[in-house]
Amino acid sequence: MAIWLTLCGTVLIIAYLLGSFPTGYIAVKQLKGIDIREVGSGSTGATNVLRTLGKVPGAVVLLIDCCKGILVIALVYYLFCFASSQNLIPPTVDAIIWQPWLITLAGFSAVLGHSKSIFLGFTGGKSVATGLGTLLAISWQVGLATLGVFAIVIAISRIVSLSSISGAIAVSILMVVFHQPLPCILYAVVGGLYVIWRHRANVERLVAGTEPKIGQNLSPEPEQPA
Repeated sequence: MAIWLTLCGTVLIIAYLLGSFPTGYIAVKQLKGIDIREVGSGSTGATNVLRTLGKVPGAVVLLIDCCKGILVIALVYYLFCFASSQNLIPPTVDAIIWQPWLITLAGFSAVLGHSKSIFLGFTGGKSVATGLGTLLAISWQVGLATLGVFAIVIAISRIVSLSSISGAIAVSILMVVFHQPLPCILYAVVGGLYVIWRHRANVERLVAGTEPKIGQNLSPEPEQPA
């Protein structure tokens, strides 16, 4: 049992470290020589990279951050396959029950890592892209449907934050609609609330009517990245 728990703990640590990989920070630092946390919204996510570097770098950062989430969930599946083949899963452990719970914990570890990166003094992005990656790996139907909600709202409003918040709200409903297990539904609820909380400054600007649309610059006063 000790070996199994060690393997599970190691996966969660790796998930956090993968989520913590500061894609946006590195891209802006390498291409423009500045700290992205000191410009725009202060976030290291793809939206702030889009505002700082343009569409192509923003899209690349979005893709990499999304892949981080996919990789984390794939790592959990690999753990169970490997452990099963090596007889490392204790007889008292029901893999059918354990797997969705470990997926949930690993997914949230990656989401937390993206927004509270150990490499950036526990600052980071809003966790939207990495969260989307985990959803696509958990259930591609839920992931694509959530992306569809995001796409519809952004096409109408042209506001990235509003689209992200809409997706964060919709994902819990979609998990139920597509009959996902309870741990995944709880992940959607907790993860969605966390993403919304990360957008609290955006919510204030949305209420005030000052949230910028795509192509517009953020007001000089930056939101707190923490």
